[in-house]
Amino acid sequence: MPSQRPLPGRIQPAPEGFLDARQIEAVRKGRRGFLKRAFAAAGGAMAGAAAAQGAFKGESEILELPEHSRGLGQPVAARAYGLPSQFEKGLQRRESPGLTRVSAASVSFAPLQGMFGIITPSGLHFERHHQGWWDIDPARHRLMVMGMVKEARVYTMDDLMRLPSISRMHFIECGANTGMEWGNVAVPTVQYSHGMISCCEYTGVRLSTLLDHCGYDRKNGKFVLAEGADGSSMTRTIPMDRALDDVMVAYAMNGEMLRPENGYPLRLVVPGVQGVSWVKYLRRIEVGDEEWATKDEAVHYIDLMPDGRHRQYTSIQECKSVVTSPSGGQTLLDKGYYNVTGLAWSGRGKVKRVDVSFDGGRNWRTARLEGPVLSKCLTRFNIDWTWDGRPAVIQSRAIDDTGYVQPKINQLRAVRGTRSIYHNNAIQSWKVSETGEVGNVQVF
Repeated sequence: MPSQRPLPGRIQPAPEGFLDARQIEAVRKGRRGFLKRAFAAAGGAMAGAAAAQGAFKGESEILELPEHSRGLGQPVAARAYGLPSQFEKGLQRRESPGLTRVSAASVSFAPLQGMFGIITPSGLHFERHHQGWWDIDPARHRLMVMGMVKEARVYTMDDLMRLPSISRMHFIECGANTGMEWGNVAVPTVQYSHGMISCCEYTGVRLSTLLDHCGYDRKNGKFVLAEGADGSSMTRTIPMDRALDDVMVAYAMNGEMLRPENGYPLRLVVPGVQGVSWVKYLRRIEVGDEEWATKDEAVHYIDLMPDGRHRQYTSIQECKSVVTSPSGGQTLLDKGYYNVTGLAWSGRGKVKRVDVSFDGGRNWRTARLEGPVLSKCLTRFNIDWTWDGRPAVIQSRAIDDTGYVQPKINQLRAVRGTRSIYHNNAIQSWKVSETGEVGNVQVF
C-alpha cells in the first residue's frame, strides 16, 4: 500500500513511516489542546499581559528559536542538482507488485494524492516500459524519416535542436489507466487507480516540420509509423492528419532534457492519444499509405468487446476526471470544512466543466476550474465541502468542449462489458465512512 502525503486537515494511514494510531490520537489531542490554549491566551491578553503569560503553556515552544532560526544554513550549490526535502521522501512513484512478470516491462504509478497544480515533477512522472529503460548517448542517437517521401533523411540531435522549436503542456495517459477497475474495485488508492497519468511541458520540433523537410507524399501518404530504439522495437501507427496537427518530436520536458525513463534523448508527443503512441527513444518515422497493424496494434492495446470481437486503433483518451483529495487511503481528521480537489482531462480538447457529488451522484455542484485551462492538458478543479460526520460518497464528472460527458461505470459496461483492459474513463467514487476513513467503492 503506498504511503500517503499528510495534507492539511487530514491524516493518513501509518505504513512506511507515517503516523500510527497512538500518534494520530496524540495529534488530535494536541491540536485541540493548542486551540484551547490559544483561546485562553487571547482571553488573558484582554485581561492583562501577565494573565496571558500564565495562560499560554506553549509560550516557551514559540519563543525558543529553533536552530534554523539562529544558525547559518547550507551553502549555495551544496547539492549541484536540487532534491526534495527529506520530509517529503514518502511521496514516490510506486510499482504494483505482480502486475507484470518482470519489472523491466512494468509500471510505476504517479502519487496523484500528494501533488498540486497540473504539472507533474519529472521525478514523479509515471513509467511504463516494455523492455526496460536506457540512458542513450545523444551524440550517437539518430532519427530517420523515410518511406513515401521525396528525400529520406537522417537527423542527429544537433540537427533537430537547430530547427524551430515549440513548447506545449499536455497530459500523457496510459491506455490501461484505471484498467484494473473494469470488473470490480481492485485497488485502494488513487495512485494505483489513476496514477498512470502525468502532465508536463514538452519542448521539441513539430513532426510536420520534419515531414515537410523530407517532402512527404501529400496525396498518398495517409499514415506515419513511429519506431523506438529500445529492445521492444515499439512501433505505432498515427494518422497523417493527426501527425500534421499537434504531434511533436520532443527532446526536453519541464525545462530540461528528457529523463532516461521518459525516452531520453528523443520521444514522440501525441497529445490526447494513449501513451503507448508516445514512442520513446524515437529512431524512425516512416510515411505509408495504410495502417501497419504491428504487434502492439494487432495483439495489444485493443478493446475486447462483449461479443468477443476486438476494436483496434481506439487510441483517443476520452474525457475523464478524479478527485485526488480526499481519496482512498486517506482519513478526514475532523468534521468541518475541506477543500476537495482533483484533476480532469480530455483527449479531444479542453475541459469545459467539472461537477462534484457528495451523495453518490444524486446531486451535483459545479467545481471551480483553476487556470490555465488548456487543450489536451490536465485541469485542476476545487470545490468547498463541509463534512458533517455522516457517510458520504464523493464523485467527479467532467464535460469537455465537445459536449462529451464522463460516463458512470454501469453506462460504460453496457457498451464495453467487464472484461476489458483499456480506456476506462468511468466516474470514480470514494466512500467516506463515519470514522473519516476514505475507500474505493463502485456506485452503479
